[in-house]
Amino acid sequence: MTQSALTISIVMAVLNEAENIIPVCRELAATLEKLPPCEIVAVNDGSTDLTVTRLLEARDNFLPQLRIISHPKRLGKSAALRTGIEAAKGEWIATIDGDGQDDPTSIIHMLSLAQAHQGAAPLVVGVRRKRSDRLSRRIATKFANGLRQKLLNDGCPDTGAPLKLFSRALFLRIPQFEGVHRFLPALLGHYGAPLICYEVQHRSRLHGQSKYTNLNRALVGIRDLLGVMWLQNRTHLPSRTTEH
Repeated sequence: MTQSALTISIVMAVLNEAENIIPVCRELAATLEKLPPCEIVAVNDGSTDLTVTRLLEARDNFLPQLRIISHPKRLGKSAALRTGIEAAKGEWIATIDGDGQDDPTSIIHMLSLAQAHQGAAPLVVGVRRKRSDRLSRRIATKFANGLRQKLLNDGCPDTGAPLKLFSRALFLRIPQFEGVHRFLPALLGHYGAPLICYEVQHRSRLHGQSKYTNLNRALVGIRDLLGVMWLQNRTHLPSRTTEH
């Protein structure tokens, strides 16, 4: 299968999601029927449970389009997404979490919006209007989104949303660091990607708890925010070029 053979790759970073991954994969299998040629790349980020076993079961029983890549140890969500995107064969990349909170059918509409857009390839962000999280998480997220928008002026109300769709080639131009997936509107926008916000359904986790606390999100997020501001200031790209 060549790189150009696929329209879209769905990339999913997973860490200890053994209880959730089979129902998530079943939803993805149903969604593939309504998408152009597609693959799913699941990157196991050092899970210590039966996540890989469940992924193999899904591939063997009902999801042959599933590719499984494993990190030997936990490297972080951004690193896992980067691994999956580098390995992907699709022109477009859609990212999704493996905990069941995202509705994969949204990818169908997000891809249509991206393909219909005239001009540079856009970034489509699945904005979660009604969060199915506890109150403390919603308050922390609202504060973080407000601070980020004020400092980066990225125009996105929910940059941490897992559901995103963008050009693979453009993503691979931006620098890699842990947390980069939360700043794609600012970073891809700096490289010329228009932003499209699309409202999506947000659901409760099927099983288990989030891998992050409000405190560690806040501490890491502030450091990353300062780093992205530095990158924006130090990255100079030509608006056009002339070949002689």
